[in-house]
Amino acid sequence: MSAETQLAVVPPKETALAVFSTVKGLDPWLDQVRAKVDEFKKVLPDLKTRKGREAYASMAHQIAKSKTALEAVGKEISAKQKEIPKLIDAERKRVWDTLESWQKEVRQPLDDWQAAEDARVAKHEEGIQQIKDMALFGETPQASVVARVIADLEAIEINDTWEEFLPEVAQVKDETLAKLRNLLVERTQYEAEQAELVRLRAEAEAQAQRDRDAEIARVAAEQARLQAEQQAQAERDAAARREQELLEQAAAAQRATEQAARDAEAAAERQRLQLELQAEQARTAAAQAEASRVAAEQRAEQDRLAAIRRQEEAVEQALLDEKARADAAADEILRQQQERQADVAHKSKILGEAKQALIGMNISEDLAKAIVLKIARGEVPNVSIQF
Repeated sequence: MSAETQLAVVPPKETALAVFSTVKGLDPWLDQVRAKVDEFKKVLPDLKTRKGREAYASMAHQIAKSKTALEAVGKEISAKQKEIPKLIDAERKRVWDTLESWQKEVRQPLDDWQAAEDARVAKHEEGIQQIKDMALFGETPQASVVARVIADLEAIEINDTWEEFLPEVAQVKDETLAKLRNLLVERTQYEAEQAELVRLRAEAEAQAQRDRDAEIARVAAEQARLQAEQQAQAERDAAARREQELLEQAAAAQRATEQAARDAEAAAERQRLQLELQAEQARTAAAQAEASRVAAEQRAEQDRLAAIRRQEEAVEQALLDEKARADAAADEILRQQQERQADVAHKSKILGEAKQALIGMNISEDLAKAIVLKIARGEVPNVSIQF
């Protein structure tokens, strides 16, 4: 009898009817199976090995074969002996239930191990899927969000706790990081372009505002010039009117003098003197009107020049402000570049010193470099490099 069928024992055909017809008549055969089960459980196989797991499955299979064999004999007897079906069926069920419980008893450690194994594998597979999902976003993310996800992913340790999934999770992490870093470059470039567009629009709006301010200043200067010219013209017209009135008054006075001359020589002389005085006053008034007109034109010109100076000063101040802002932005960019260069140089120096220390321990330069880089990336548990 082979190892697979050694438990598949059944009563001899000549006594099978008596055995199945007797209450607990199959106990001797059940005792044989139970003895094998107890012997098997004295030294349980190792579930961590394939051979051990196969031993559990084989023993359960042997019990199942005994169960099936006894069931087959019972069915055959029941078919031939209709007069005692209840006894046979009851014995069949009892034996079936007993052997099934023993089958479950023997197989339980294997089932428990398999459930734990399935849970362990599912946990690793879920962790790998979570790493893959870190490169998925419901909507286009900002560069800062992508950078934060990259930092979170880089913080995930790839160590022996991943067991046989270590190569796969390391590859998935590298692939996901590559996707995220490419996305970070794209989003950073896009946001920089958008920022540049905003800056250009702001500059365009500022230029438009400066143009509007210049136009307002020009219109104001033109209005001031026109007002000055109008005022000067009004003053010239007023002076002309006053001069004409004086001339008319002088003519009237002359006519009166001529009439008075005919009346009296003495009165005529006084009148002549009076007319000369009035003429002098008229000339003085005309001179004053001309002086007022010139002063008005000078004031209008001074107002126009002052408006031009204010506009030029405003333009010059705006240029100075823009230059100061551009210089500050350039200084900040230069400072950040210098900080990054200093950080890279400092880290390169530290890594170089670590590599030289390993080379001094008779380790090849390539291997020393690989070890240092692996530690720097946080891929060696409980070991780090202080920068």
